[in-house]
Amino acid sequence: MLRSTSRIQHPGLLQKVMSAAEAAALIEPGSNIGMSGFTGAGYPKALPEALAARIEAEHAAGHPFRVSVWTGASTAAELDGALAKVNGMEMRLPFQSDPICREKINTGQMHFIDMHLSHVAQHAWFGFLGKMNIAVIEVTAINEDGSFVPTMAIGNNKTWLDLADKVILEVNHRLPMGLDGMHDVYYGTALPPNRKPIPLYGTSDRIGQPYLKCDPNKIIAVVETDKPDRNTSFAAPDEVSQRIAAHIIDFMDHEVRRGRMTKELLPLQSGVGNVANAVLAGLQNSPFENLTGYTEVLQDGMLELLRSGKMKAASASAISLSHEALADFVDNIEFYRERIVMRPQEISNHPEVVRRLGIIAMNSMIEADIYGNINSTHVMGTSMMNGIGGSGDFARNSYLSFFVTPSVAKGGKVSCIVPMCAHVDHTEHDTQVIVTEQGLADLRGLSPRQRAQVIIDNCAHPDFRPMLQDYFDRARTSGGQQTPHILSEALSWHDRCVKTGTMMA
Repeated sequence: MLRSTSRIQHPGLLQKVMSAAEAAALIEPGSNIGMSGFTGAGYPKALPEALAARIEAEHAAGHPFRVSVWTGASTAAELDGALAKVNGMEMRLPFQSDPICREKINTGQMHFIDMHLSHVAQHAWFGFLGKMNIAVIEVTAINEDGSFVPTMAIGNNKTWLDLADKVILEVNHRLPMGLDGMHDVYYGTALPPNRKPIPLYGTSDRIGQPYLKCDPNKIIAVVETDKPDRNTSFAAPDEVSQRIAAHIIDFMDHEVRRGRMTKELLPLQSGVGNVANAVLAGLQNSPFENLTGYTEVLQDGMLELLRSGKMKAASASAISLSHEALADFVDNIEFYRERIVMRPQEISNHPEVVRRLGIIAMNSMIEADIYGNINSTHVMGTSMMNGIGGSGDFARNSYLSFFVTPSVAKGGKVSCIVPMCAHVDHTEHDTQVIVTEQGLADLRGLSPRQRAQVIIDNCAHPDFRPMLQDYFDRARTSGGQQTPHILSEALSWHDRCVKTGTMMA
């Protein structure tokens, strides 16, 4: 068995190297496991699959075996998919994006706690989630003093290492050693009533240390791997995404001309996915210069802004790239290490810091209603998609809060602008700007009735605009006028449209 002194320089931990199967044998049924991983980066690659194989064998022998898994955000098929496939997870939190995991959640075979990402670490510290029995954390290397070089994601790793009774490390040889020095792990947080302000005043500020730490006596196993992260490829920006991006860039230019921002804007936060990357790509040819990013996940679009010089610095908790962008990142890691700071998610998503820095937040949604309430998580009100993630951390506390979506889904059969959201993750109070390819609705300073008309006029697809206008007009004649609704119709909007053939859910 390989025991690499190049990646594992602590003599005591070098003696704890074992196979993934041997390490999985150390995990007890019913354990709460804190695993590393944030949006397809930095998750353990070998231990979860070995644990899934053990669980499958135990189930075949008639021995119940399930665990609860806490992470930073989503992981990949080697973790969520593997454990969900063998019905190995009793509870999952705070975010996931795996199709097998999603199916288990929506058929009631797995419990899922959907949480704001900034809440996870503190709720664990408060004891709200129960005791953490074991942490499984991927690292780039183990230093001679027993500290760890983090990976392409920090997430909740600091908290898991502090709280867990026992720790298993995965040392991934595939990760570039050039990551050493890119991280800023802040150990200055405390529990109430002893909390102090986080001394972070700019995107590039470093307030912590470059390494994770843990009592070596808690570490019961070290597993070596050589496997890549999920590395999701992004589609080239289509016409719809480009139109959404153009609306946002025009609006920010308007804000600059009004004197509410400079041409450097304010730090940008961007959610995950193709639309978010299209918006960032659109900034390449914008009039803005010397941009900064303060986000949770740095993806291809922000990397391209850094490479071109349009963006001067970025802060994130994870770097999740396509194969092509990852190759560029590795080849030019010295360049990027001078411009990227990686932080624990309790700092990257911290409401105090988000508000202080004046973040411009851009997040996606499933649907918005005519008053500005946002559904980011549930299809038809009951089926979980992925989770709220960090969108709420940024939306409520940012300087500007955008929610974006194409105006229609399912090939134009479903309107993403509806009379009343089937599930509300972000209330109208947290929504400033809604954008679709049809246009942009600036909701600042508007009453609910004014908001409704602006959203219908600017964001709804023409095929659905008459239905929405008819609903709004009739609602204004049938009851309270602060937020006019016809509840019997609003709650059955999708069903009614299905029956009339106007759209299909």
